[in-house]
Amino acid sequence: MKYSFFYLSILSFIIGTAFGSVWDLGFSFGLFFIFLSAIVWGTTLFLGHEASNRKPFLIIPLLVLFIGLGLLRCSLSNETQNSQLLDGLEDRGISLTGLVIGEPDERETNTKLIVKVLSLENFQLEKNNIKILLTIQHYPQFKYGDEVKFTGVLKKPKNFSTDSGREFDYVKYLSKDNIFYQIFYPDINFVSEGGGNPIKEKLFLFKKAFLEKIKRTIPEPQSSLLGGLLVGAKQSLGQDLQNDFRKVGLIHIVVLSGYNVAIIAEFIMSLFSFFPRMIGMSLGASSIVLFAVMVGGSATIVRASIMALLVIFARATGRVNDITRALFLAGFVMVLHNPNIVVFDPSFQLSFVATLGLILLAPKLDRFFKFVPEKFYLRETISATISTQIFVLPLLLYMMGELSIVAVFVNLLVLMFIPFTMLFGFLTGMFGFISIWLSLPFSYITQLLLSYELTVVEIFANLPFASIKVNFFPFYLMVIIYCLYFLSLRKFTKQSDEIEILE
Repeated sequence: MKYSFFYLSILSFIIGTAFGSVWDLGFSFGLFFIFLSAIVWGTTLFLGHEASNRKPFLIIPLLVLFIGLGLLRCSLSNETQNSQLLDGLEDRGISLTGLVIGEPDERETNTKLIVKVLSLENFQLEKNNIKILLTIQHYPQFKYGDEVKFTGVLKKPKNFSTDSGREFDYVKYLSKDNIFYQIFYPDINFVSEGGGNPIKEKLFLFKKAFLEKIKRTIPEPQSSLLGGLLVGAKQSLGQDLQNDFRKVGLIHIVVLSGYNVAIIAEFIMSLFSFFPRMIGMSLGASSIVLFAVMVGGSATIVRASIMALLVIFARATGRVNDITRALFLAGFVMVLHNPNIVVFDPSFQLSFVATLGLILLAPKLDRFFKFVPEKFYLRETISATISTQIFVLPLLLYMMGELSIVAVFVNLLVLMFIPFTMLFGFLTGMFGFISIWLSLPFSYITQLLLSYELTVVEIFANLPFASIKVNFFPFYLMVIIYCLYFLSLRKFTKQSDEIEILE
């Protein structure tokens, strides 16, 4: 039997980090696993099995070793977090000075700011990484790099129940980014500007100006949807419209996500497919890198862009086995950097699973859609959409407990128009910097496409069977389904190889 030490090592490390994220077992527990693996390994060598029969006996200590390393990495991450520096001050009014270190997240009724604390009641806090999530009114407005002074009641985040009745671990979700405190509607005042990374500041300023040019010619809610598609603008579409997108399985396009980037990468490569292979691949990869830079280069977009670039390489070279290993290696590096994303970052999970679906399943689905014309890349769009939908479905059921009956059909109706919407929307914004009159022809086409997409969502969301609640979908069931997926893919690959040999 042939064992893949590479995949088993990475999967064991991820299992270790997952356990360490949920249960803080401590540094010594990770060392115990590593010590245990050394004992088992030494015992195997001492027994003197022949080299040809040694692999099955070496696989167990290998698994134990990497589980221990995963536990160790999580323990080190927990020790470096500043989770207790302000403990004892919660539920009381305090005055702090901080730096806005993220793009303001504009919601329907408020704005969220992530602020790094610089001083507490006029006492400087040296070498700290304390972050506080502020919930403020829409006005006055603040931006990335602003230094602000605020006074309010310090709170610890609390978990909450979703619409499906499931508890969302909001505490762990924030802690993965080292956020352990909240203040709701503080008294906040501007101190100074320009305290952030100058390149990032320029990117956010360009994004804001770009969105303002779009809003001059495209009304709401079309302009907010376009902002989410193009540059990941954090602006609310309204709760009712967001619920409609969720019902039809299109919530991933409302705000730029890892899942969305994986799909968009396929479209970008399709747009450059008429060039020679190396030129098209280079242009596609460059476009994704520039896209990541333009939207601000957040951790979510960087992770998704890396995975998207792997998809480009896979589809361009046909080296599915090599690119699958590269995907797992990229995932390993991301988890090594921040182990808490394994369990508490839905974007990482969705982008990884969606990319894996594009690599493994999309090429195999192509043969079932020979009847679909390749014109306008319809066949590629259908296989890419269905493969990602199939692969992310168990994960979405586990996370959200809602099954969209119309998701695949709605995605097919909408996603094939997304690249054209993005193209004409981009031209609308860019020509808007020159003249509003020059941008009007592009804005009319963009508004027509956006209105079509919103109409499709509205029609299907109002169907009584659009989605159903799945009250019971445990973790073990999700694992079983993914195991069945991979067993089926393996069997299908073997059958395909036998057919090719016979032919």
